[in-house]
Amino acid sequence: RPAELGRAIGQARQQREDSAMALSAAFSAALSGHPLISLPPGTPVPHSSGAHGLDKTWFLDVNQFARSTGWLHTPMLDYASTYGVVILGLLLVLGWWLARGQGPRAVAAALWAGAGTLIAVGVAQPINHAVAEARPWESLPKALILAGHTGDFSFPSDHAVVAGAVIAGIFLYNRHLGIVAAVFGLLLLFGRVYIGAHYPQDVAGGLAIGAAVVLIGYLIVRIPLRMAVEWLAGTPLRPLVATGPQAAGAAPDTHASEAFLGGPAAPRR
Repeated sequence: RPAELGRAIGQARQQREDSAMALSAAFSAALSGHPLISLPPGTPVPHSSGAHGLDKTWFLDVNQFARSTGWLHTPMLDYASTYGVVILGLLLVLGWWLARGQGPRAVAAALWAGAGTLIAVGVAQPINHAVAEARPWESLPKALILAGHTGDFSFPSDHAVVAGAVIAGIFLYNRHLGIVAAVFGLLLLFGRVYIGAHYPQDVAGGLAIGAAVVLIGYLIVRIPLRMAVEWLAGTPLRPLVATGPQAAGAAPDTHASEAFLGGPAAPRR
């Protein structure tokens, strides 16, 4: 009968949906340690974990330190979540501003430091999805977690990718500012572990990926980018790439420091 057949099909479909929801809830409970917490539709499912070996040991050591330093929770959470990246961004802007007085090579490196950082973050995304590592709050439900829960995976840390790219990029043309960036960047890496957002391997991997993308990319783009800066110096956009007016008939300035790759610039005579 059509009516009975329709009811039977509806009951079978409902049973399949209930089974799927139960399976999702059980899998989520296994990850998070909390019973019957279902994953929202479309949530990516992790298939690896950093909760083992030295990575787990070091994470728990930092986590124990976090438990004993309650006074540090708010400032570290603010820095590791927001202000650390903002400071690194301001250092990029400061580096570009100072590089304008160092010549085309330094300006090219400063511009690449910013562009390379964005590219490094993009490169890290497919790696993040390929590794699909669970966040600490999913693998270690008893750990102290200060960070807000997000739906992305743990390795590599995007914040660490930014830190590695900015540090390497600034070192290309300004060693002293690079040291300042390294201090703030390493503090950001520690902060990401401190607030429970990542394992140590996540921030170490992110640091390496960010630095590698910027350094390798600079070897590829440095000559055409320097030529572009030299050309811009002869246009109305000169204030963006150089300081002071261009002397009539002056040759392009090619004396700039590349502290990280080529050492300090030779003194001008």
